[in-house]
Amino acid sequence: MAADPARTQLRVGRLVKAHGLKGALKLELYTDDPDGRFVPGATFTLQVPEASPWHGKSVTVREFRWMNSHPVLFLEDVNDRDAAESLVKAILWVDQDGDATVEDDAWFDHQLVGLDVVRDGERVGRIARVDHLPAQDLLIVQRDGDDTEILVPFVKAIVPEVDVAGGRVIVTPPAGLFEDLPADESDDPAEAASVEDGDSASSED
Repeated sequence: MAADPARTQLRVGRLVKAHGLKGALKLELYTDDPDGRFVPGATFTLQVPEASPWHGKSVTVREFRWMNSHPVLFLEDVNDRDAAESLVKAILWVDQDGDATVEDDAWFDHQLVGLDVVRDGERVGRIARVDHLPAQDLLIVQRDGDDTEILVPFVKAIVPEVDVAGGRVIVTPPAGLFEDLPADESDDPAEAASVEDGDSASSED
């Protein structure tokens, strides 16, 4: 989704699931102030596939409420479950006021695609695309050397720094995410068979 250079937009939520029969949608939040963001009359730009009937459109909040600790959104002109289902997976963007505090961790997909992926000071690949899943976003990283695609959860613990201006993201992945772990000696078939027969070296003196 292309950003307008004359304005700054923030990703503030994702519509994850239709709720009930009256057009309500469960919301995944990307803002620290949902009650302040999703007030009646607030308008959001939609990020949806080009094939979606909502492509190029915006939505306006009719009501925001909490149901069993889950944020739920009602939108104008979305009055039944079918209409709500057509918006599932849509990402909501809002214009950032010039004097407002900028929220962290909000980027357009196109800002991330192409960035170098750096671990321990060394480039290990580049971001090929971003997949938006109900549970979390995934950075699809094309690994240097063999172009293998690595699925990196886009969470702070694994991607602690995004430097769009510097053209890179810093990753601190768990062992084995970008490389194969050495085989565990206990996986050796002969040794496994020996253990099963009760002949392991530690079984008796």
